[in-house]
Amino acid sequence: MKAMILEKIQTLTPTSRPLRLVELPDPQPGPDEVRLRVRACGVCHTELDEIEGRTPPPTLPMVLGHEVIGVVDRVGSQVTRLQVGQRVGVGWIHHSDGTPQENLSPAFRATGRDAPGGYAEWMTVPEEYAFAIPSHLSDVHAAPLMCAGAIGYRALRLTGIDDGQRLGLTGFGGSAHLVLQFVKQRMPNTEIYVFARDAQSRQFALDLGASWAGPTESRTPVSLDAIIDTTPAWTPIVWALRNLAPGGRLVINAIRKEAHDKEALLKLNYHDDLWMEREIKSVANITRYDIADYLTALEHVDIRPHVQTYHLEQANDALVDLKFKPVRGAKVLVIDPSPTSPG
Repeated sequence: MKAMILEKIQTLTPTSRPLRLVELPDPQPGPDEVRLRVRACGVCHTELDEIEGRTPPPTLPMVLGHEVIGVVDRVGSQVTRLQVGQRVGVGWIHHSDGTPQENLSPAFRATGRDAPGGYAEWMTVPEEYAFAIPSHLSDVHAAPLMCAGAIGYRALRLTGIDDGQRLGLTGFGGSAHLVLQFVKQRMPNTEIYVFARDAQSRQFALDLGASWAGPTESRTPVSLDAIIDTTPAWTPIVWALRNLAPGGRLVINAIRKEAHDKEALLKLNYHDDLWMEREIKSVANITRYDIADYLTALEHVDIRPHVQTYHLEQANDALVDLKFKPVRGAKVLVIDPSPTSPG
């Protein structure tokens, strides 16, 4: 099969080509696994963290990609729930211990980091971590929902806000633009305030129904009950805390943070920015229950991901664009395997 593999950790530049197109043996499912003929795979910022070594794969080379949509084309001997021909999705969680806190378990293994992911024509996954996709969603529109959407859903729940309270979003890429749409429909009385570096992203947020949008280092006209940070940077953390109401909660939705602006934390003032029972909570991975609940909720919520598509062979272009260019929505690889099933 064709696959784009990461062979070494490296610092990305605008001319980087971190992945190489290769032919790999066709994977075979284990007893409790299914094999997917991959149709689409979203491109997530966590792939940048893997490539640059902030959360590196434990072994190299590795097939990245964890926002996968595919069709089951082979099942293991112990599979009972899924059938050949069924369209399913796979997210960041490839497998874990199955408990309600499996995202925190030492058994947690990530798709595209600890096990080969979706930047390939085929992949395998335990059947309990593959999820039926609502029929109204196309492959490319469903792909970002498997991580950007589902992890945004978990982050939203961790804020603890109720309809009518004020929510902030820092950064407005793949995850935040899906959270905004979800909140607009499920919490129609909640005002949403968006912080983004570039004017294009801020206008995009307003077009989708944000109540306010401003630069990262801005004061909102009112204090916010909760803020979800979706950026790889530290400066948004400082400014988010300054915009929280007393008792408010900042939820950091990021696997890793980059180090280039870490000195911004020295600007935190305890009395002004942290006192009055303001909270910081991180999002650690995701559970299969989050993904299943989110996909069920989408049967009653009209989420329309904005996507830019690339072919599998253009994965390097997608990654460099994600790193260095303004992001409008999500990026998705369209994967076209051969019409016949592999051996």
